[in-house]
Amino acid sequence: MFTGIVETLGTVRKIEHEGSNMHFTLEADFAKELKIDQSISHDGVCLTVVELIDDKFYRVTAIQETLQRSMLGNWEIGSIVNLERCMKLGDRLDGHLVQGHVDTVGKCEKIEDFDGSKKFHFSYQSQQLTVEKGSITVNGTSLTVVDSGINTFSVSIIPYTMEHTNFKHLKVGSLVNLEFDIIGKYFQKQMDVYHK
Repeated sequence: MFTGIVETLGTVRKIEHEGSNMHFTLEADFAKELKIDQSISHDGVCLTVVELIDDKFYRVTAIQETLQRSMLGNWEIGSIVNLERCMKLGDRLDGHLVQGHVDTVGKCEKIEDFDGSKKFHFSYQSQQLTVEKGSITVNGTSLTVVDSGINTFSVSIIPYTMEHTNFKHLKVGSLVNLEFDIIGKYFQKQMDVYHK
């Protein structure tokens, strides 16, 4: 379980294919503190540390299901990744409850600059819903929905978030990992069952 508060940025240093799996070696400043089997959110995708290479590098594996639901398959050597270690029981929940289970991929459609903040507009193909002032996770970052439409939403990003996440690298057309609010997903599932 995560909070959606990005802890640091990592860099993809090596990519290996093995059958339908992809192995990623990342460089991160907290690598020396990691343990084998630890869960880490990578752009919102929960991946398990499978190897510690040294004080700067660690390795994770993404299976076919993960690659189909996320944009991890688009990573390249040098890709900058939002990282968050799993939360500790008793920690403050500064963001919202994030599972690290990506629902779908979104696309950045528009970026507006408001001379102090930026507003990012995204589209997606899914039956999931967003609500104004509700929570959404974009590349592992807990954000508040500003505008909500059918298969579209927007979020506003403060300068601190721009500086400390990979939002500064997003452009119109960029793909992102989306995880919708867990409470909203349960509610929508219940409504779907009720209306059948």
